[in-house]
Amino acid sequence: MAAPDAQHPPLGENTCGSLLNKLQEIWDEVGESDEERDKMLLEIDQECLDVYKRKVEQAAKSRAQLLQSLSDAKLMLSSLLSALGEKSFAGIPEKTSDTIKEQLEAIAPILEQLCKQKEERIKEFSDVQSQIQKICGEIAGDFSPNDQTGTYAVDESDLSLEKLDEYQSQLQELQKEKSERLHKVLELVSTVHDLCAVLGMDFYSTVTEVHPSLDDFKNVHSKSISNGTLARLAKTVLTLKEDKQHRLHKLQELASQLIDLWNLMDTPLEERRLFDHVTCNMSTSVDEVTIPGALALDLIEQAEVEVERLDQLKASRMKEIAFKKQTELEEIYAHAHVEIDPEAARDRIMSMIDSGNIEPTELLTDMDNQIAKAKEEALSRKDILDKVEKWMSACEEESWLEDYNRDDNRYNASRGAHLNLKRAEKARILVNKIPALVDTLVAKTRAWEEAHDISFTYDSVPLLAMLDEYAILRHERVEEKRRMKDHKKYQEQQNTEPEPVFGSRSSPARPISNKKIAGPRTNGGSNGTPNKRLSLNAHQNGSRSSTKNGKRDNTRQSAPLDYVLLSKEDGASHVSGGETVPTSP
Repeated sequence: MAAPDAQHPPLGENTCGSLLNKLQEIWDEVGESDEERDKMLLEIDQECLDVYKRKVEQAAKSRAQLLQSLSDAKLMLSSLLSALGEKSFAGIPEKTSDTIKEQLEAIAPILEQLCKQKEERIKEFSDVQSQIQKICGEIAGDFSPNDQTGTYAVDESDLSLEKLDEYQSQLQELQKEKSERLHKVLELVSTVHDLCAVLGMDFYSTVTEVHPSLDDFKNVHSKSISNGTLARLAKTVLTLKEDKQHRLHKLQELASQLIDLWNLMDTPLEERRLFDHVTCNMSTSVDEVTIPGALALDLIEQAEVEVERLDQLKASRMKEIAFKKQTELEEIYAHAHVEIDPEAARDRIMSMIDSGNIEPTELLTDMDNQIAKAKEEALSRKDILDKVEKWMSACEEESWLEDYNRDDNRYNASRGAHLNLKRAEKARILVNKIPALVDTLVAKTRAWEEAHDISFTYDSVPLLAMLDEYAILRHERVEEKRRMKDHKKYQEQQNTEPEPVFGSRSSPARPISNKKIAGPRTNGGSNGTPNKRLSLNAHQNGSRSSTKNGKRDNTRQSAPLDYVLLSKEDGASHVSGGETVPTSP
């Protein structure tokens, strides 16, 4: 039994030859025929052939799969290089003598690297294109800045750097445009804010009507920058500017009315200051009005109410204002020594106001014109009136000097005598200037009358008549003094002659030398002091004419009710003269 085991090798060590020998031995023992043996061997060969054939097919199939994989890898490599815009890539095997598996093993890491690069490139494209899409949506107005951006579908056929640069350049242009639009939006929003502040309007409600995102000052980049938003903002700014212009024009009209009414009714400064916020913009341009609330509706309504109140008050105070202006007119004429009829003027004002046939403003304008004319006339009369005042003052000093000279006790050492002596010295100098002053007055008065074609009156008395009467009285006084002097000399001669026979001498009880023979004074004065109101009866009987032809112009008359006088500012003319009586005008 041991021998047969030794002849047969272990199953694990079986080979085709050992198995064939084993089969021969079995056949020998069994006694199989050669035909059976050949048939079985033929079957064994056929089965071996089938096994080889199957293995070859499997090997061919595996090789075909490897070749396909290699082809796919090369195609994918080419596609990746094309998509990434790479013409070549470092590490790609150039030799084709290597086995298929070696080629696959060489391509695999390159594919992995290119695939990773492709994913990164796709991500970059997706980010850039997403931002482009977002900004385009914001500009178009169909994309909210608060919307979450998803992954953008990228075209993987072209992932080259050149294409990526194009998208990035496009993105930069869009970002620049967005920045400009955002700056424009912020500028318009700021303008709306300033205009709303000046107009006293609610900024938030105004700006949110344009777009809800515009009132968010914290997140600036969340504001809408669409064409529609910009257009609505620009329209809002234009509307607010027009409203500002209209309100300023309205406020300036109200301010002008207020000032006119204040001036009309002489409103106190304290009441006017209450509306300084209205009148301060009287001559301001629309761009210069920047104070918050300066053009608010309530402020304009307040000014309108005040104008309406003053209009109602104006009607009730019109008489008071008109009489005040009439008083001013009367004062101007009084200072100019022009006689008017104030009662008739006031009655005329009352009748015009009560009848309602004249607007109060027209009446006050007419009175202002009268006041202007009165001031103009006063200015034309000023130089003459100043010299009249000097003449009257000199005449008063002349009268005092006459009384002083008649005082026999003037040289006594009484209290104040030295003061009277000084005054007398000055009075003599002033009196000596009277003739020249009268001549100057006559010349100026004549020139004035020729220029104005009316008589120059002083408190309704023609000034030339006053000067003529003064000259006559002064001449009479000089003659009286001369007669008194001659009489005194005669008395002295009588006193020095031998005493006559008893009964022939005159009674000494009332000596002639002790009499005070006073010359007549103007208007009752003994020294010829002129009075402002002189009777013209004596003057009209033989007075001198004042025209160039030697005849008094009968057309001259006193100034009318609303005629005007001149201011008193010209210096007095200094005309030299002696004691001679002025010539007749």
